[in-house]
Parts: sequence; C-alpha cells; structure tokens
Amino acid sequence: MGLSDFTSKKFKFWSFISMVLLVFVHGYNLDVRYMQPWTIPGQNMSLTAFTEYFLANGIFRFRIPMLFIISGFLYALHDQKPYKQRTNKRLRTLLVPYLVWSAIGIIFTYFLESFHFGSALVADSHIVQIDATRQLLHNYHWYELLFKWILQPVPYQLWFIRVLLIYNIAYPAIRWCVTNRVAKWIFFTIAFLMWLGTMGFVFFEGEGLLFFSLGIWIQKTDFSIDTPSRWFQPRWWGLAFVMLAAIKTYLAFNGEAFLGNAIYPILVILHKMVILSGLIACWYGLDGLVRWFMNKHWFVWLSSFAFMIYAMHAPVVAYLINPALAILNPLPGTHLLAFILLPVSIIVFAIGTGALLRKVLPGVYGLLTGGRGM
Repeated sequence: MGLSDFTSKKFKFWSFISMVLLVFVHGYNLDVRYMQPWTIPGQNMSLTAFTEYFLANGIFRFRIPMLFIISGFLYALHDQKPYKQRTNKRLRTLLVPYLVWSAIGIIFTYFLESFHFGSALVADSHIVQIDATRQLLHNYHWYELLFKWILQPVPYQLWFIRVLLIYNIAYPAIRWCVTNRVAKWIFFTIAFLMWLGTMGFVFFEGEGLLFFSLGIWIQKTDFSIDTPSRWFQPRWWGLAFVMLAAIKTYLAFNGEAFLGNAIYPILVILHKMVILSGLIACWYGLDGLVRWFMNKHWFVWLSSFAFMIYAMHAPVVAYLINPALAILNPLPGTHLLAFILLPVSIIVFAIGTGALLRKVLPGVYGLLTGGRGM
C-alpha cells in the first residue's frame, strides 16, 4: 500500500498533535501525579479536576499508540531499501538524538541542583530519586549516571525513541510475525495481552509492540486507512470515545468508595477502550480539521518543530509544575490554569528555540533532531 498526498499530510498532522498533547499529559498536576491507566487522582472531584483528568488520562491518551502506528506504517513502506542501510540511518536519526538529549537532561539537572531553589525543584519532582535517601543526581555513583544516560534518561519521554529503535532493528522478525498466515494470530494475541495488561518484556513493551506491529500489518494488507468500513464509522466511535473517557474519569474520583480494589482493573479496561475508540474516531473523523490546518502555512511551519517540542519539554515541565501552581494559586481553577498555561509556555519556548537554532546553527539543529524539520 502506497501513501496518498492527503494521508502523508495526515501523518504529519497527527504526529505534531501527538507531540503537543504529550506536553499536556506530562503537565498533569493533580495530587497523585504518577499517571497510569489505573491512577486515582488523590483528591475530591471538582469541575476543574474532572476536566484535567478527563483530558490528560482520557482523551489525550491515544497519542502514543497513534505515533507507533504511523511509525510502523512508514517504516514498512520502504522495504525496498537494504536492511543495513535503513538500520544505519535509524542509528543516526534515533540513537544519536537519544544520547544527546539524555546527556543534556543530565547536565541541565545537575546544574540546576547546584542551586538551593533548583535542588528543591528536582527533589520535589522525584524524577531522579534513586532510593529513599538519594533524590538528586549529585548523590549518584558514576555507574548510576551512566545507566541513567543510556537506559533511563532524565528526559523520561525518550523511552519512545529507545523502544522505536529496538523495533526498527527487529523489524524483519516483526514483519514476518505479522504477515505469516499462522504466526500473526499467535503474535497479535500475545501483543494484545501485553498491551491489555500494561506489561513489557525486556525492551519490548505492550503498547509500542502492538501498535507498531499494527502499522506494519496495515501497510502490508488492503486495510483502508483513507475510507472507514462500516465497522469504523467515526461518529459512533467518537461518541464512545467521549463517553468512556467521562465514565473512567468519574470512577477514578468516586469508584474506589463502592468498588474497592476492583476499581483498578476496571479503570485499565476503560482506559484501553478509550484509546481504541479515540484512534478510530480521530483518524477517520477529523479529516476536515486536518485539511484546514495543513493548508495553513503557519501550521505547517509550526509542525516542523514537533521533535523539538518532544525533546525539550521534559523534565522541565515536571520541575515547573509546583512553581506554576504557586504563582497561579490566588486565581480560581489553579490546577487547570497551570495545566493549560505551563505546557503552552513550554511549547512556545521549544518552537522559538528550534527556530533560532535552525536559522543560526543548522548543523546543531540537525544533530539534535536527527535531521527532522530541516
């Protein structure tokens, strides 16, 4: 299956939107901030708290599966190129930016810890906390810093690049699994169960493996990504998307009181249903929106900085959540205001930095982005 001009624009649109939504998800600031499908907010439900959870742990959560499907589809589109050539290119466009941005995250955080105010920000975020007594990079041994740089970056969003590189390297095996008449049923069953259980195995985790493989399968079959079949009508999937996210949000705030520990698997199942319905509803149902934005020169220009937004936003967004809440505290709806204004500010800063670097130091920009957006 080839790629139409509109589908190509659609991929670029959703890649950019997914990066933007990622900043908002990482800007989630309710009392319990370690957000998982089963996360209980840890505070009473209010209109602003409901809205933030509904968006950050509901409506916006289809973005990573969307990116993996797009990545799998696009990688499968170029099978005519030699494996070694493609792998070497991915090392340059994925591994190099991964290591560079991971190093930047360590250097930035280490520098921030040199100041009393900065060390408090890092400690309060718990991002680099290694045990009960060591909350700062300054407390690390050299081999722990090395591990942090290579496998557990301070910019925690880089996990996506790491697993994507692994899937690209393992692509021939994954392609065989999803195209072989017998193996595909076993493979997708295992991948689906891993995804449903939010599980991983070494460097293969459920969400990425399932949707990257699904992207490959879609490209290798006659599955239509341009016109929805009768089973994928976006109107009904869109309704399910919003309703399921609302039900999940309500139960996250109130369900534990009358369901006890049973609330956790229920939240997980609802979370997965929200993701699936969101993927279908957004991909097939928002073509008009895609056309409008992708015909605007300013939007296309902004979208070229998607990788800068992705790479620059964390851990900065986590360090600034508490200061943002403190600054906005006198205003009504403090948490929701911070949830909106902090990510927007970081996105603007990332785009501005990217535009400046691309103009003044294009070589540095190319290194940082793996050649994207040049």
